[in-house]
Amino acid sequence: MLLGTWNLENLYRPGGPYGPKDKAAYETKLAALAAVITELDPTLLGVQEVGDPEALEDLAGMLGGRWHVTVSRHPDDRGIRVGFLSRSLPRVLADTNGFPGRLLPVQADDEGTTTAHAGRGLLAVEVAVGGVTLKAAVAHLKSKLLSYPGGRFQPRDEGERARCAAYALYRRAAEATALRALADELLAGGGDRDDVAVLGDMNDEVQVATTQILLGPPGSEIGTPGYEHPDRGDAQRLWDVAPLVPAEQRYSRVTSGRRELIDHILVSQRLVHRLTAAGTGLPGDDALRLPSVGADPGERRGAPGSDHAPVWVRLDS
Repeated sequence: MLLGTWNLENLYRPGGPYGPKDKAAYETKLAALAAVITELDPTLLGVQEVGDPEALEDLAGMLGGRWHVTVSRHPDDRGIRVGFLSRSLPRVLADTNGFPGRLLPVQADDEGTTTAHAGRGLLAVEVAVGGVTLKAAVAHLKSKLLSYPGGRFQPRDEGERARCAAYALYRRAAEATALRALADELLAGGGDRDDVAVLGDMNDEVQVATTQILLGPPGSEIGTPGYEHPDRGDAQRLWDVAPLVPAEQRYSRVTSGRRELIDHILVSQRLVHRLTAAGTGLPGDDALRLPSVGADPGERRGAPGSDHAPVWVRLDS
């Protein structure tokens, strides 16, 4: 079984303000995405940046065989949302964007506007795979790429840059907390007996605080002494598979020439010990061919493929 996550980068049908400008560019983009997914052959693929649900249906129609498309009902202000492509018929467990109880709204701009919900929905499904039941959540947390009032991608001064970076960090941390709350519901204290995965574009790397929020009780990460020693926290933990990705492939995006692993798969204890491989890009392909992106996401409007690499794990059934 292969489980994966992939940011599809501006998956819109042509003609709108964010997607490809014409049908030819759209078809080229779909063909590039479909070629990768076909070679990956995932059992379940979490996806991000679905601008038009119909575009994801178009993509599924190019994959061959029967695919089920599930998308969140909570898009952001550009219309992008998360979803799943799955071989088995999924059952939706949750589709939410609210922050958990006791977490106050966070500041979002210089005017003091606050928000109490994630910019994009958090979607969880349950699928039957090979006689077992897998519960999976997909997310797309607040971007590190900053935007400023009036649609600018450059600040007026360094004070504005620092403030907007703080607002983005507040929001990403709150969204990570909401995702962890959803993970708690899926785990229900039974990660040692249930198959649970949390995946998506977390917009930050493995060791940063927002990503670490998702893990639950600390101390048993892959590659640490605690990994080999079960304890009472294992039933609530999630394990980030990043250390199992070969070092030369341990990135999913290139920003200003810098490689970053910002797309993640986290799994429960029952799943982590069934992992047989993990990677980015395509299995067996040692060289990721990713463009380097800058501060303005509009520069790649209509570009074929995606500026992210898929992240995947292979599991014993």
